[in-house]
Amino acid sequence: MTDTTAIEAAVFRRLLEHLDSRKDVQNIELMNLAGFCRNCLSKWYVAAADEQGVAIDQSAAREIIYGMPYDQWKAKYQTEATPEQLARFAPPKD
Repeated sequence: MTDTTAIEAAVFRRLLEHLDSRKDVQNIELMNLAGFCRNCLSKWYVAAADEQGVAIDQSAAREIIYGMPYDQWKAKYQTEATPEQLARFAPPKD
């Protein structure tokens, strides 16, 4: 029988490697296209750790997801969102 936890862990590591190789893809683009981003992953990481009784703060989780401190990643790779990206991200007006 296959250990699904090991497979899932490998897939997660591969996802992080892929995101690391695509620093050009901004979080707002991920949110607009996929409905989640690197920040979402870090929040999910904190929640999953908590469910396992492991305490990890948001800053540490972001460093795991981003591969470096979040402020450093933002300074090196984050660009200003375009008006088009912001318009797609904004909730629809009633």
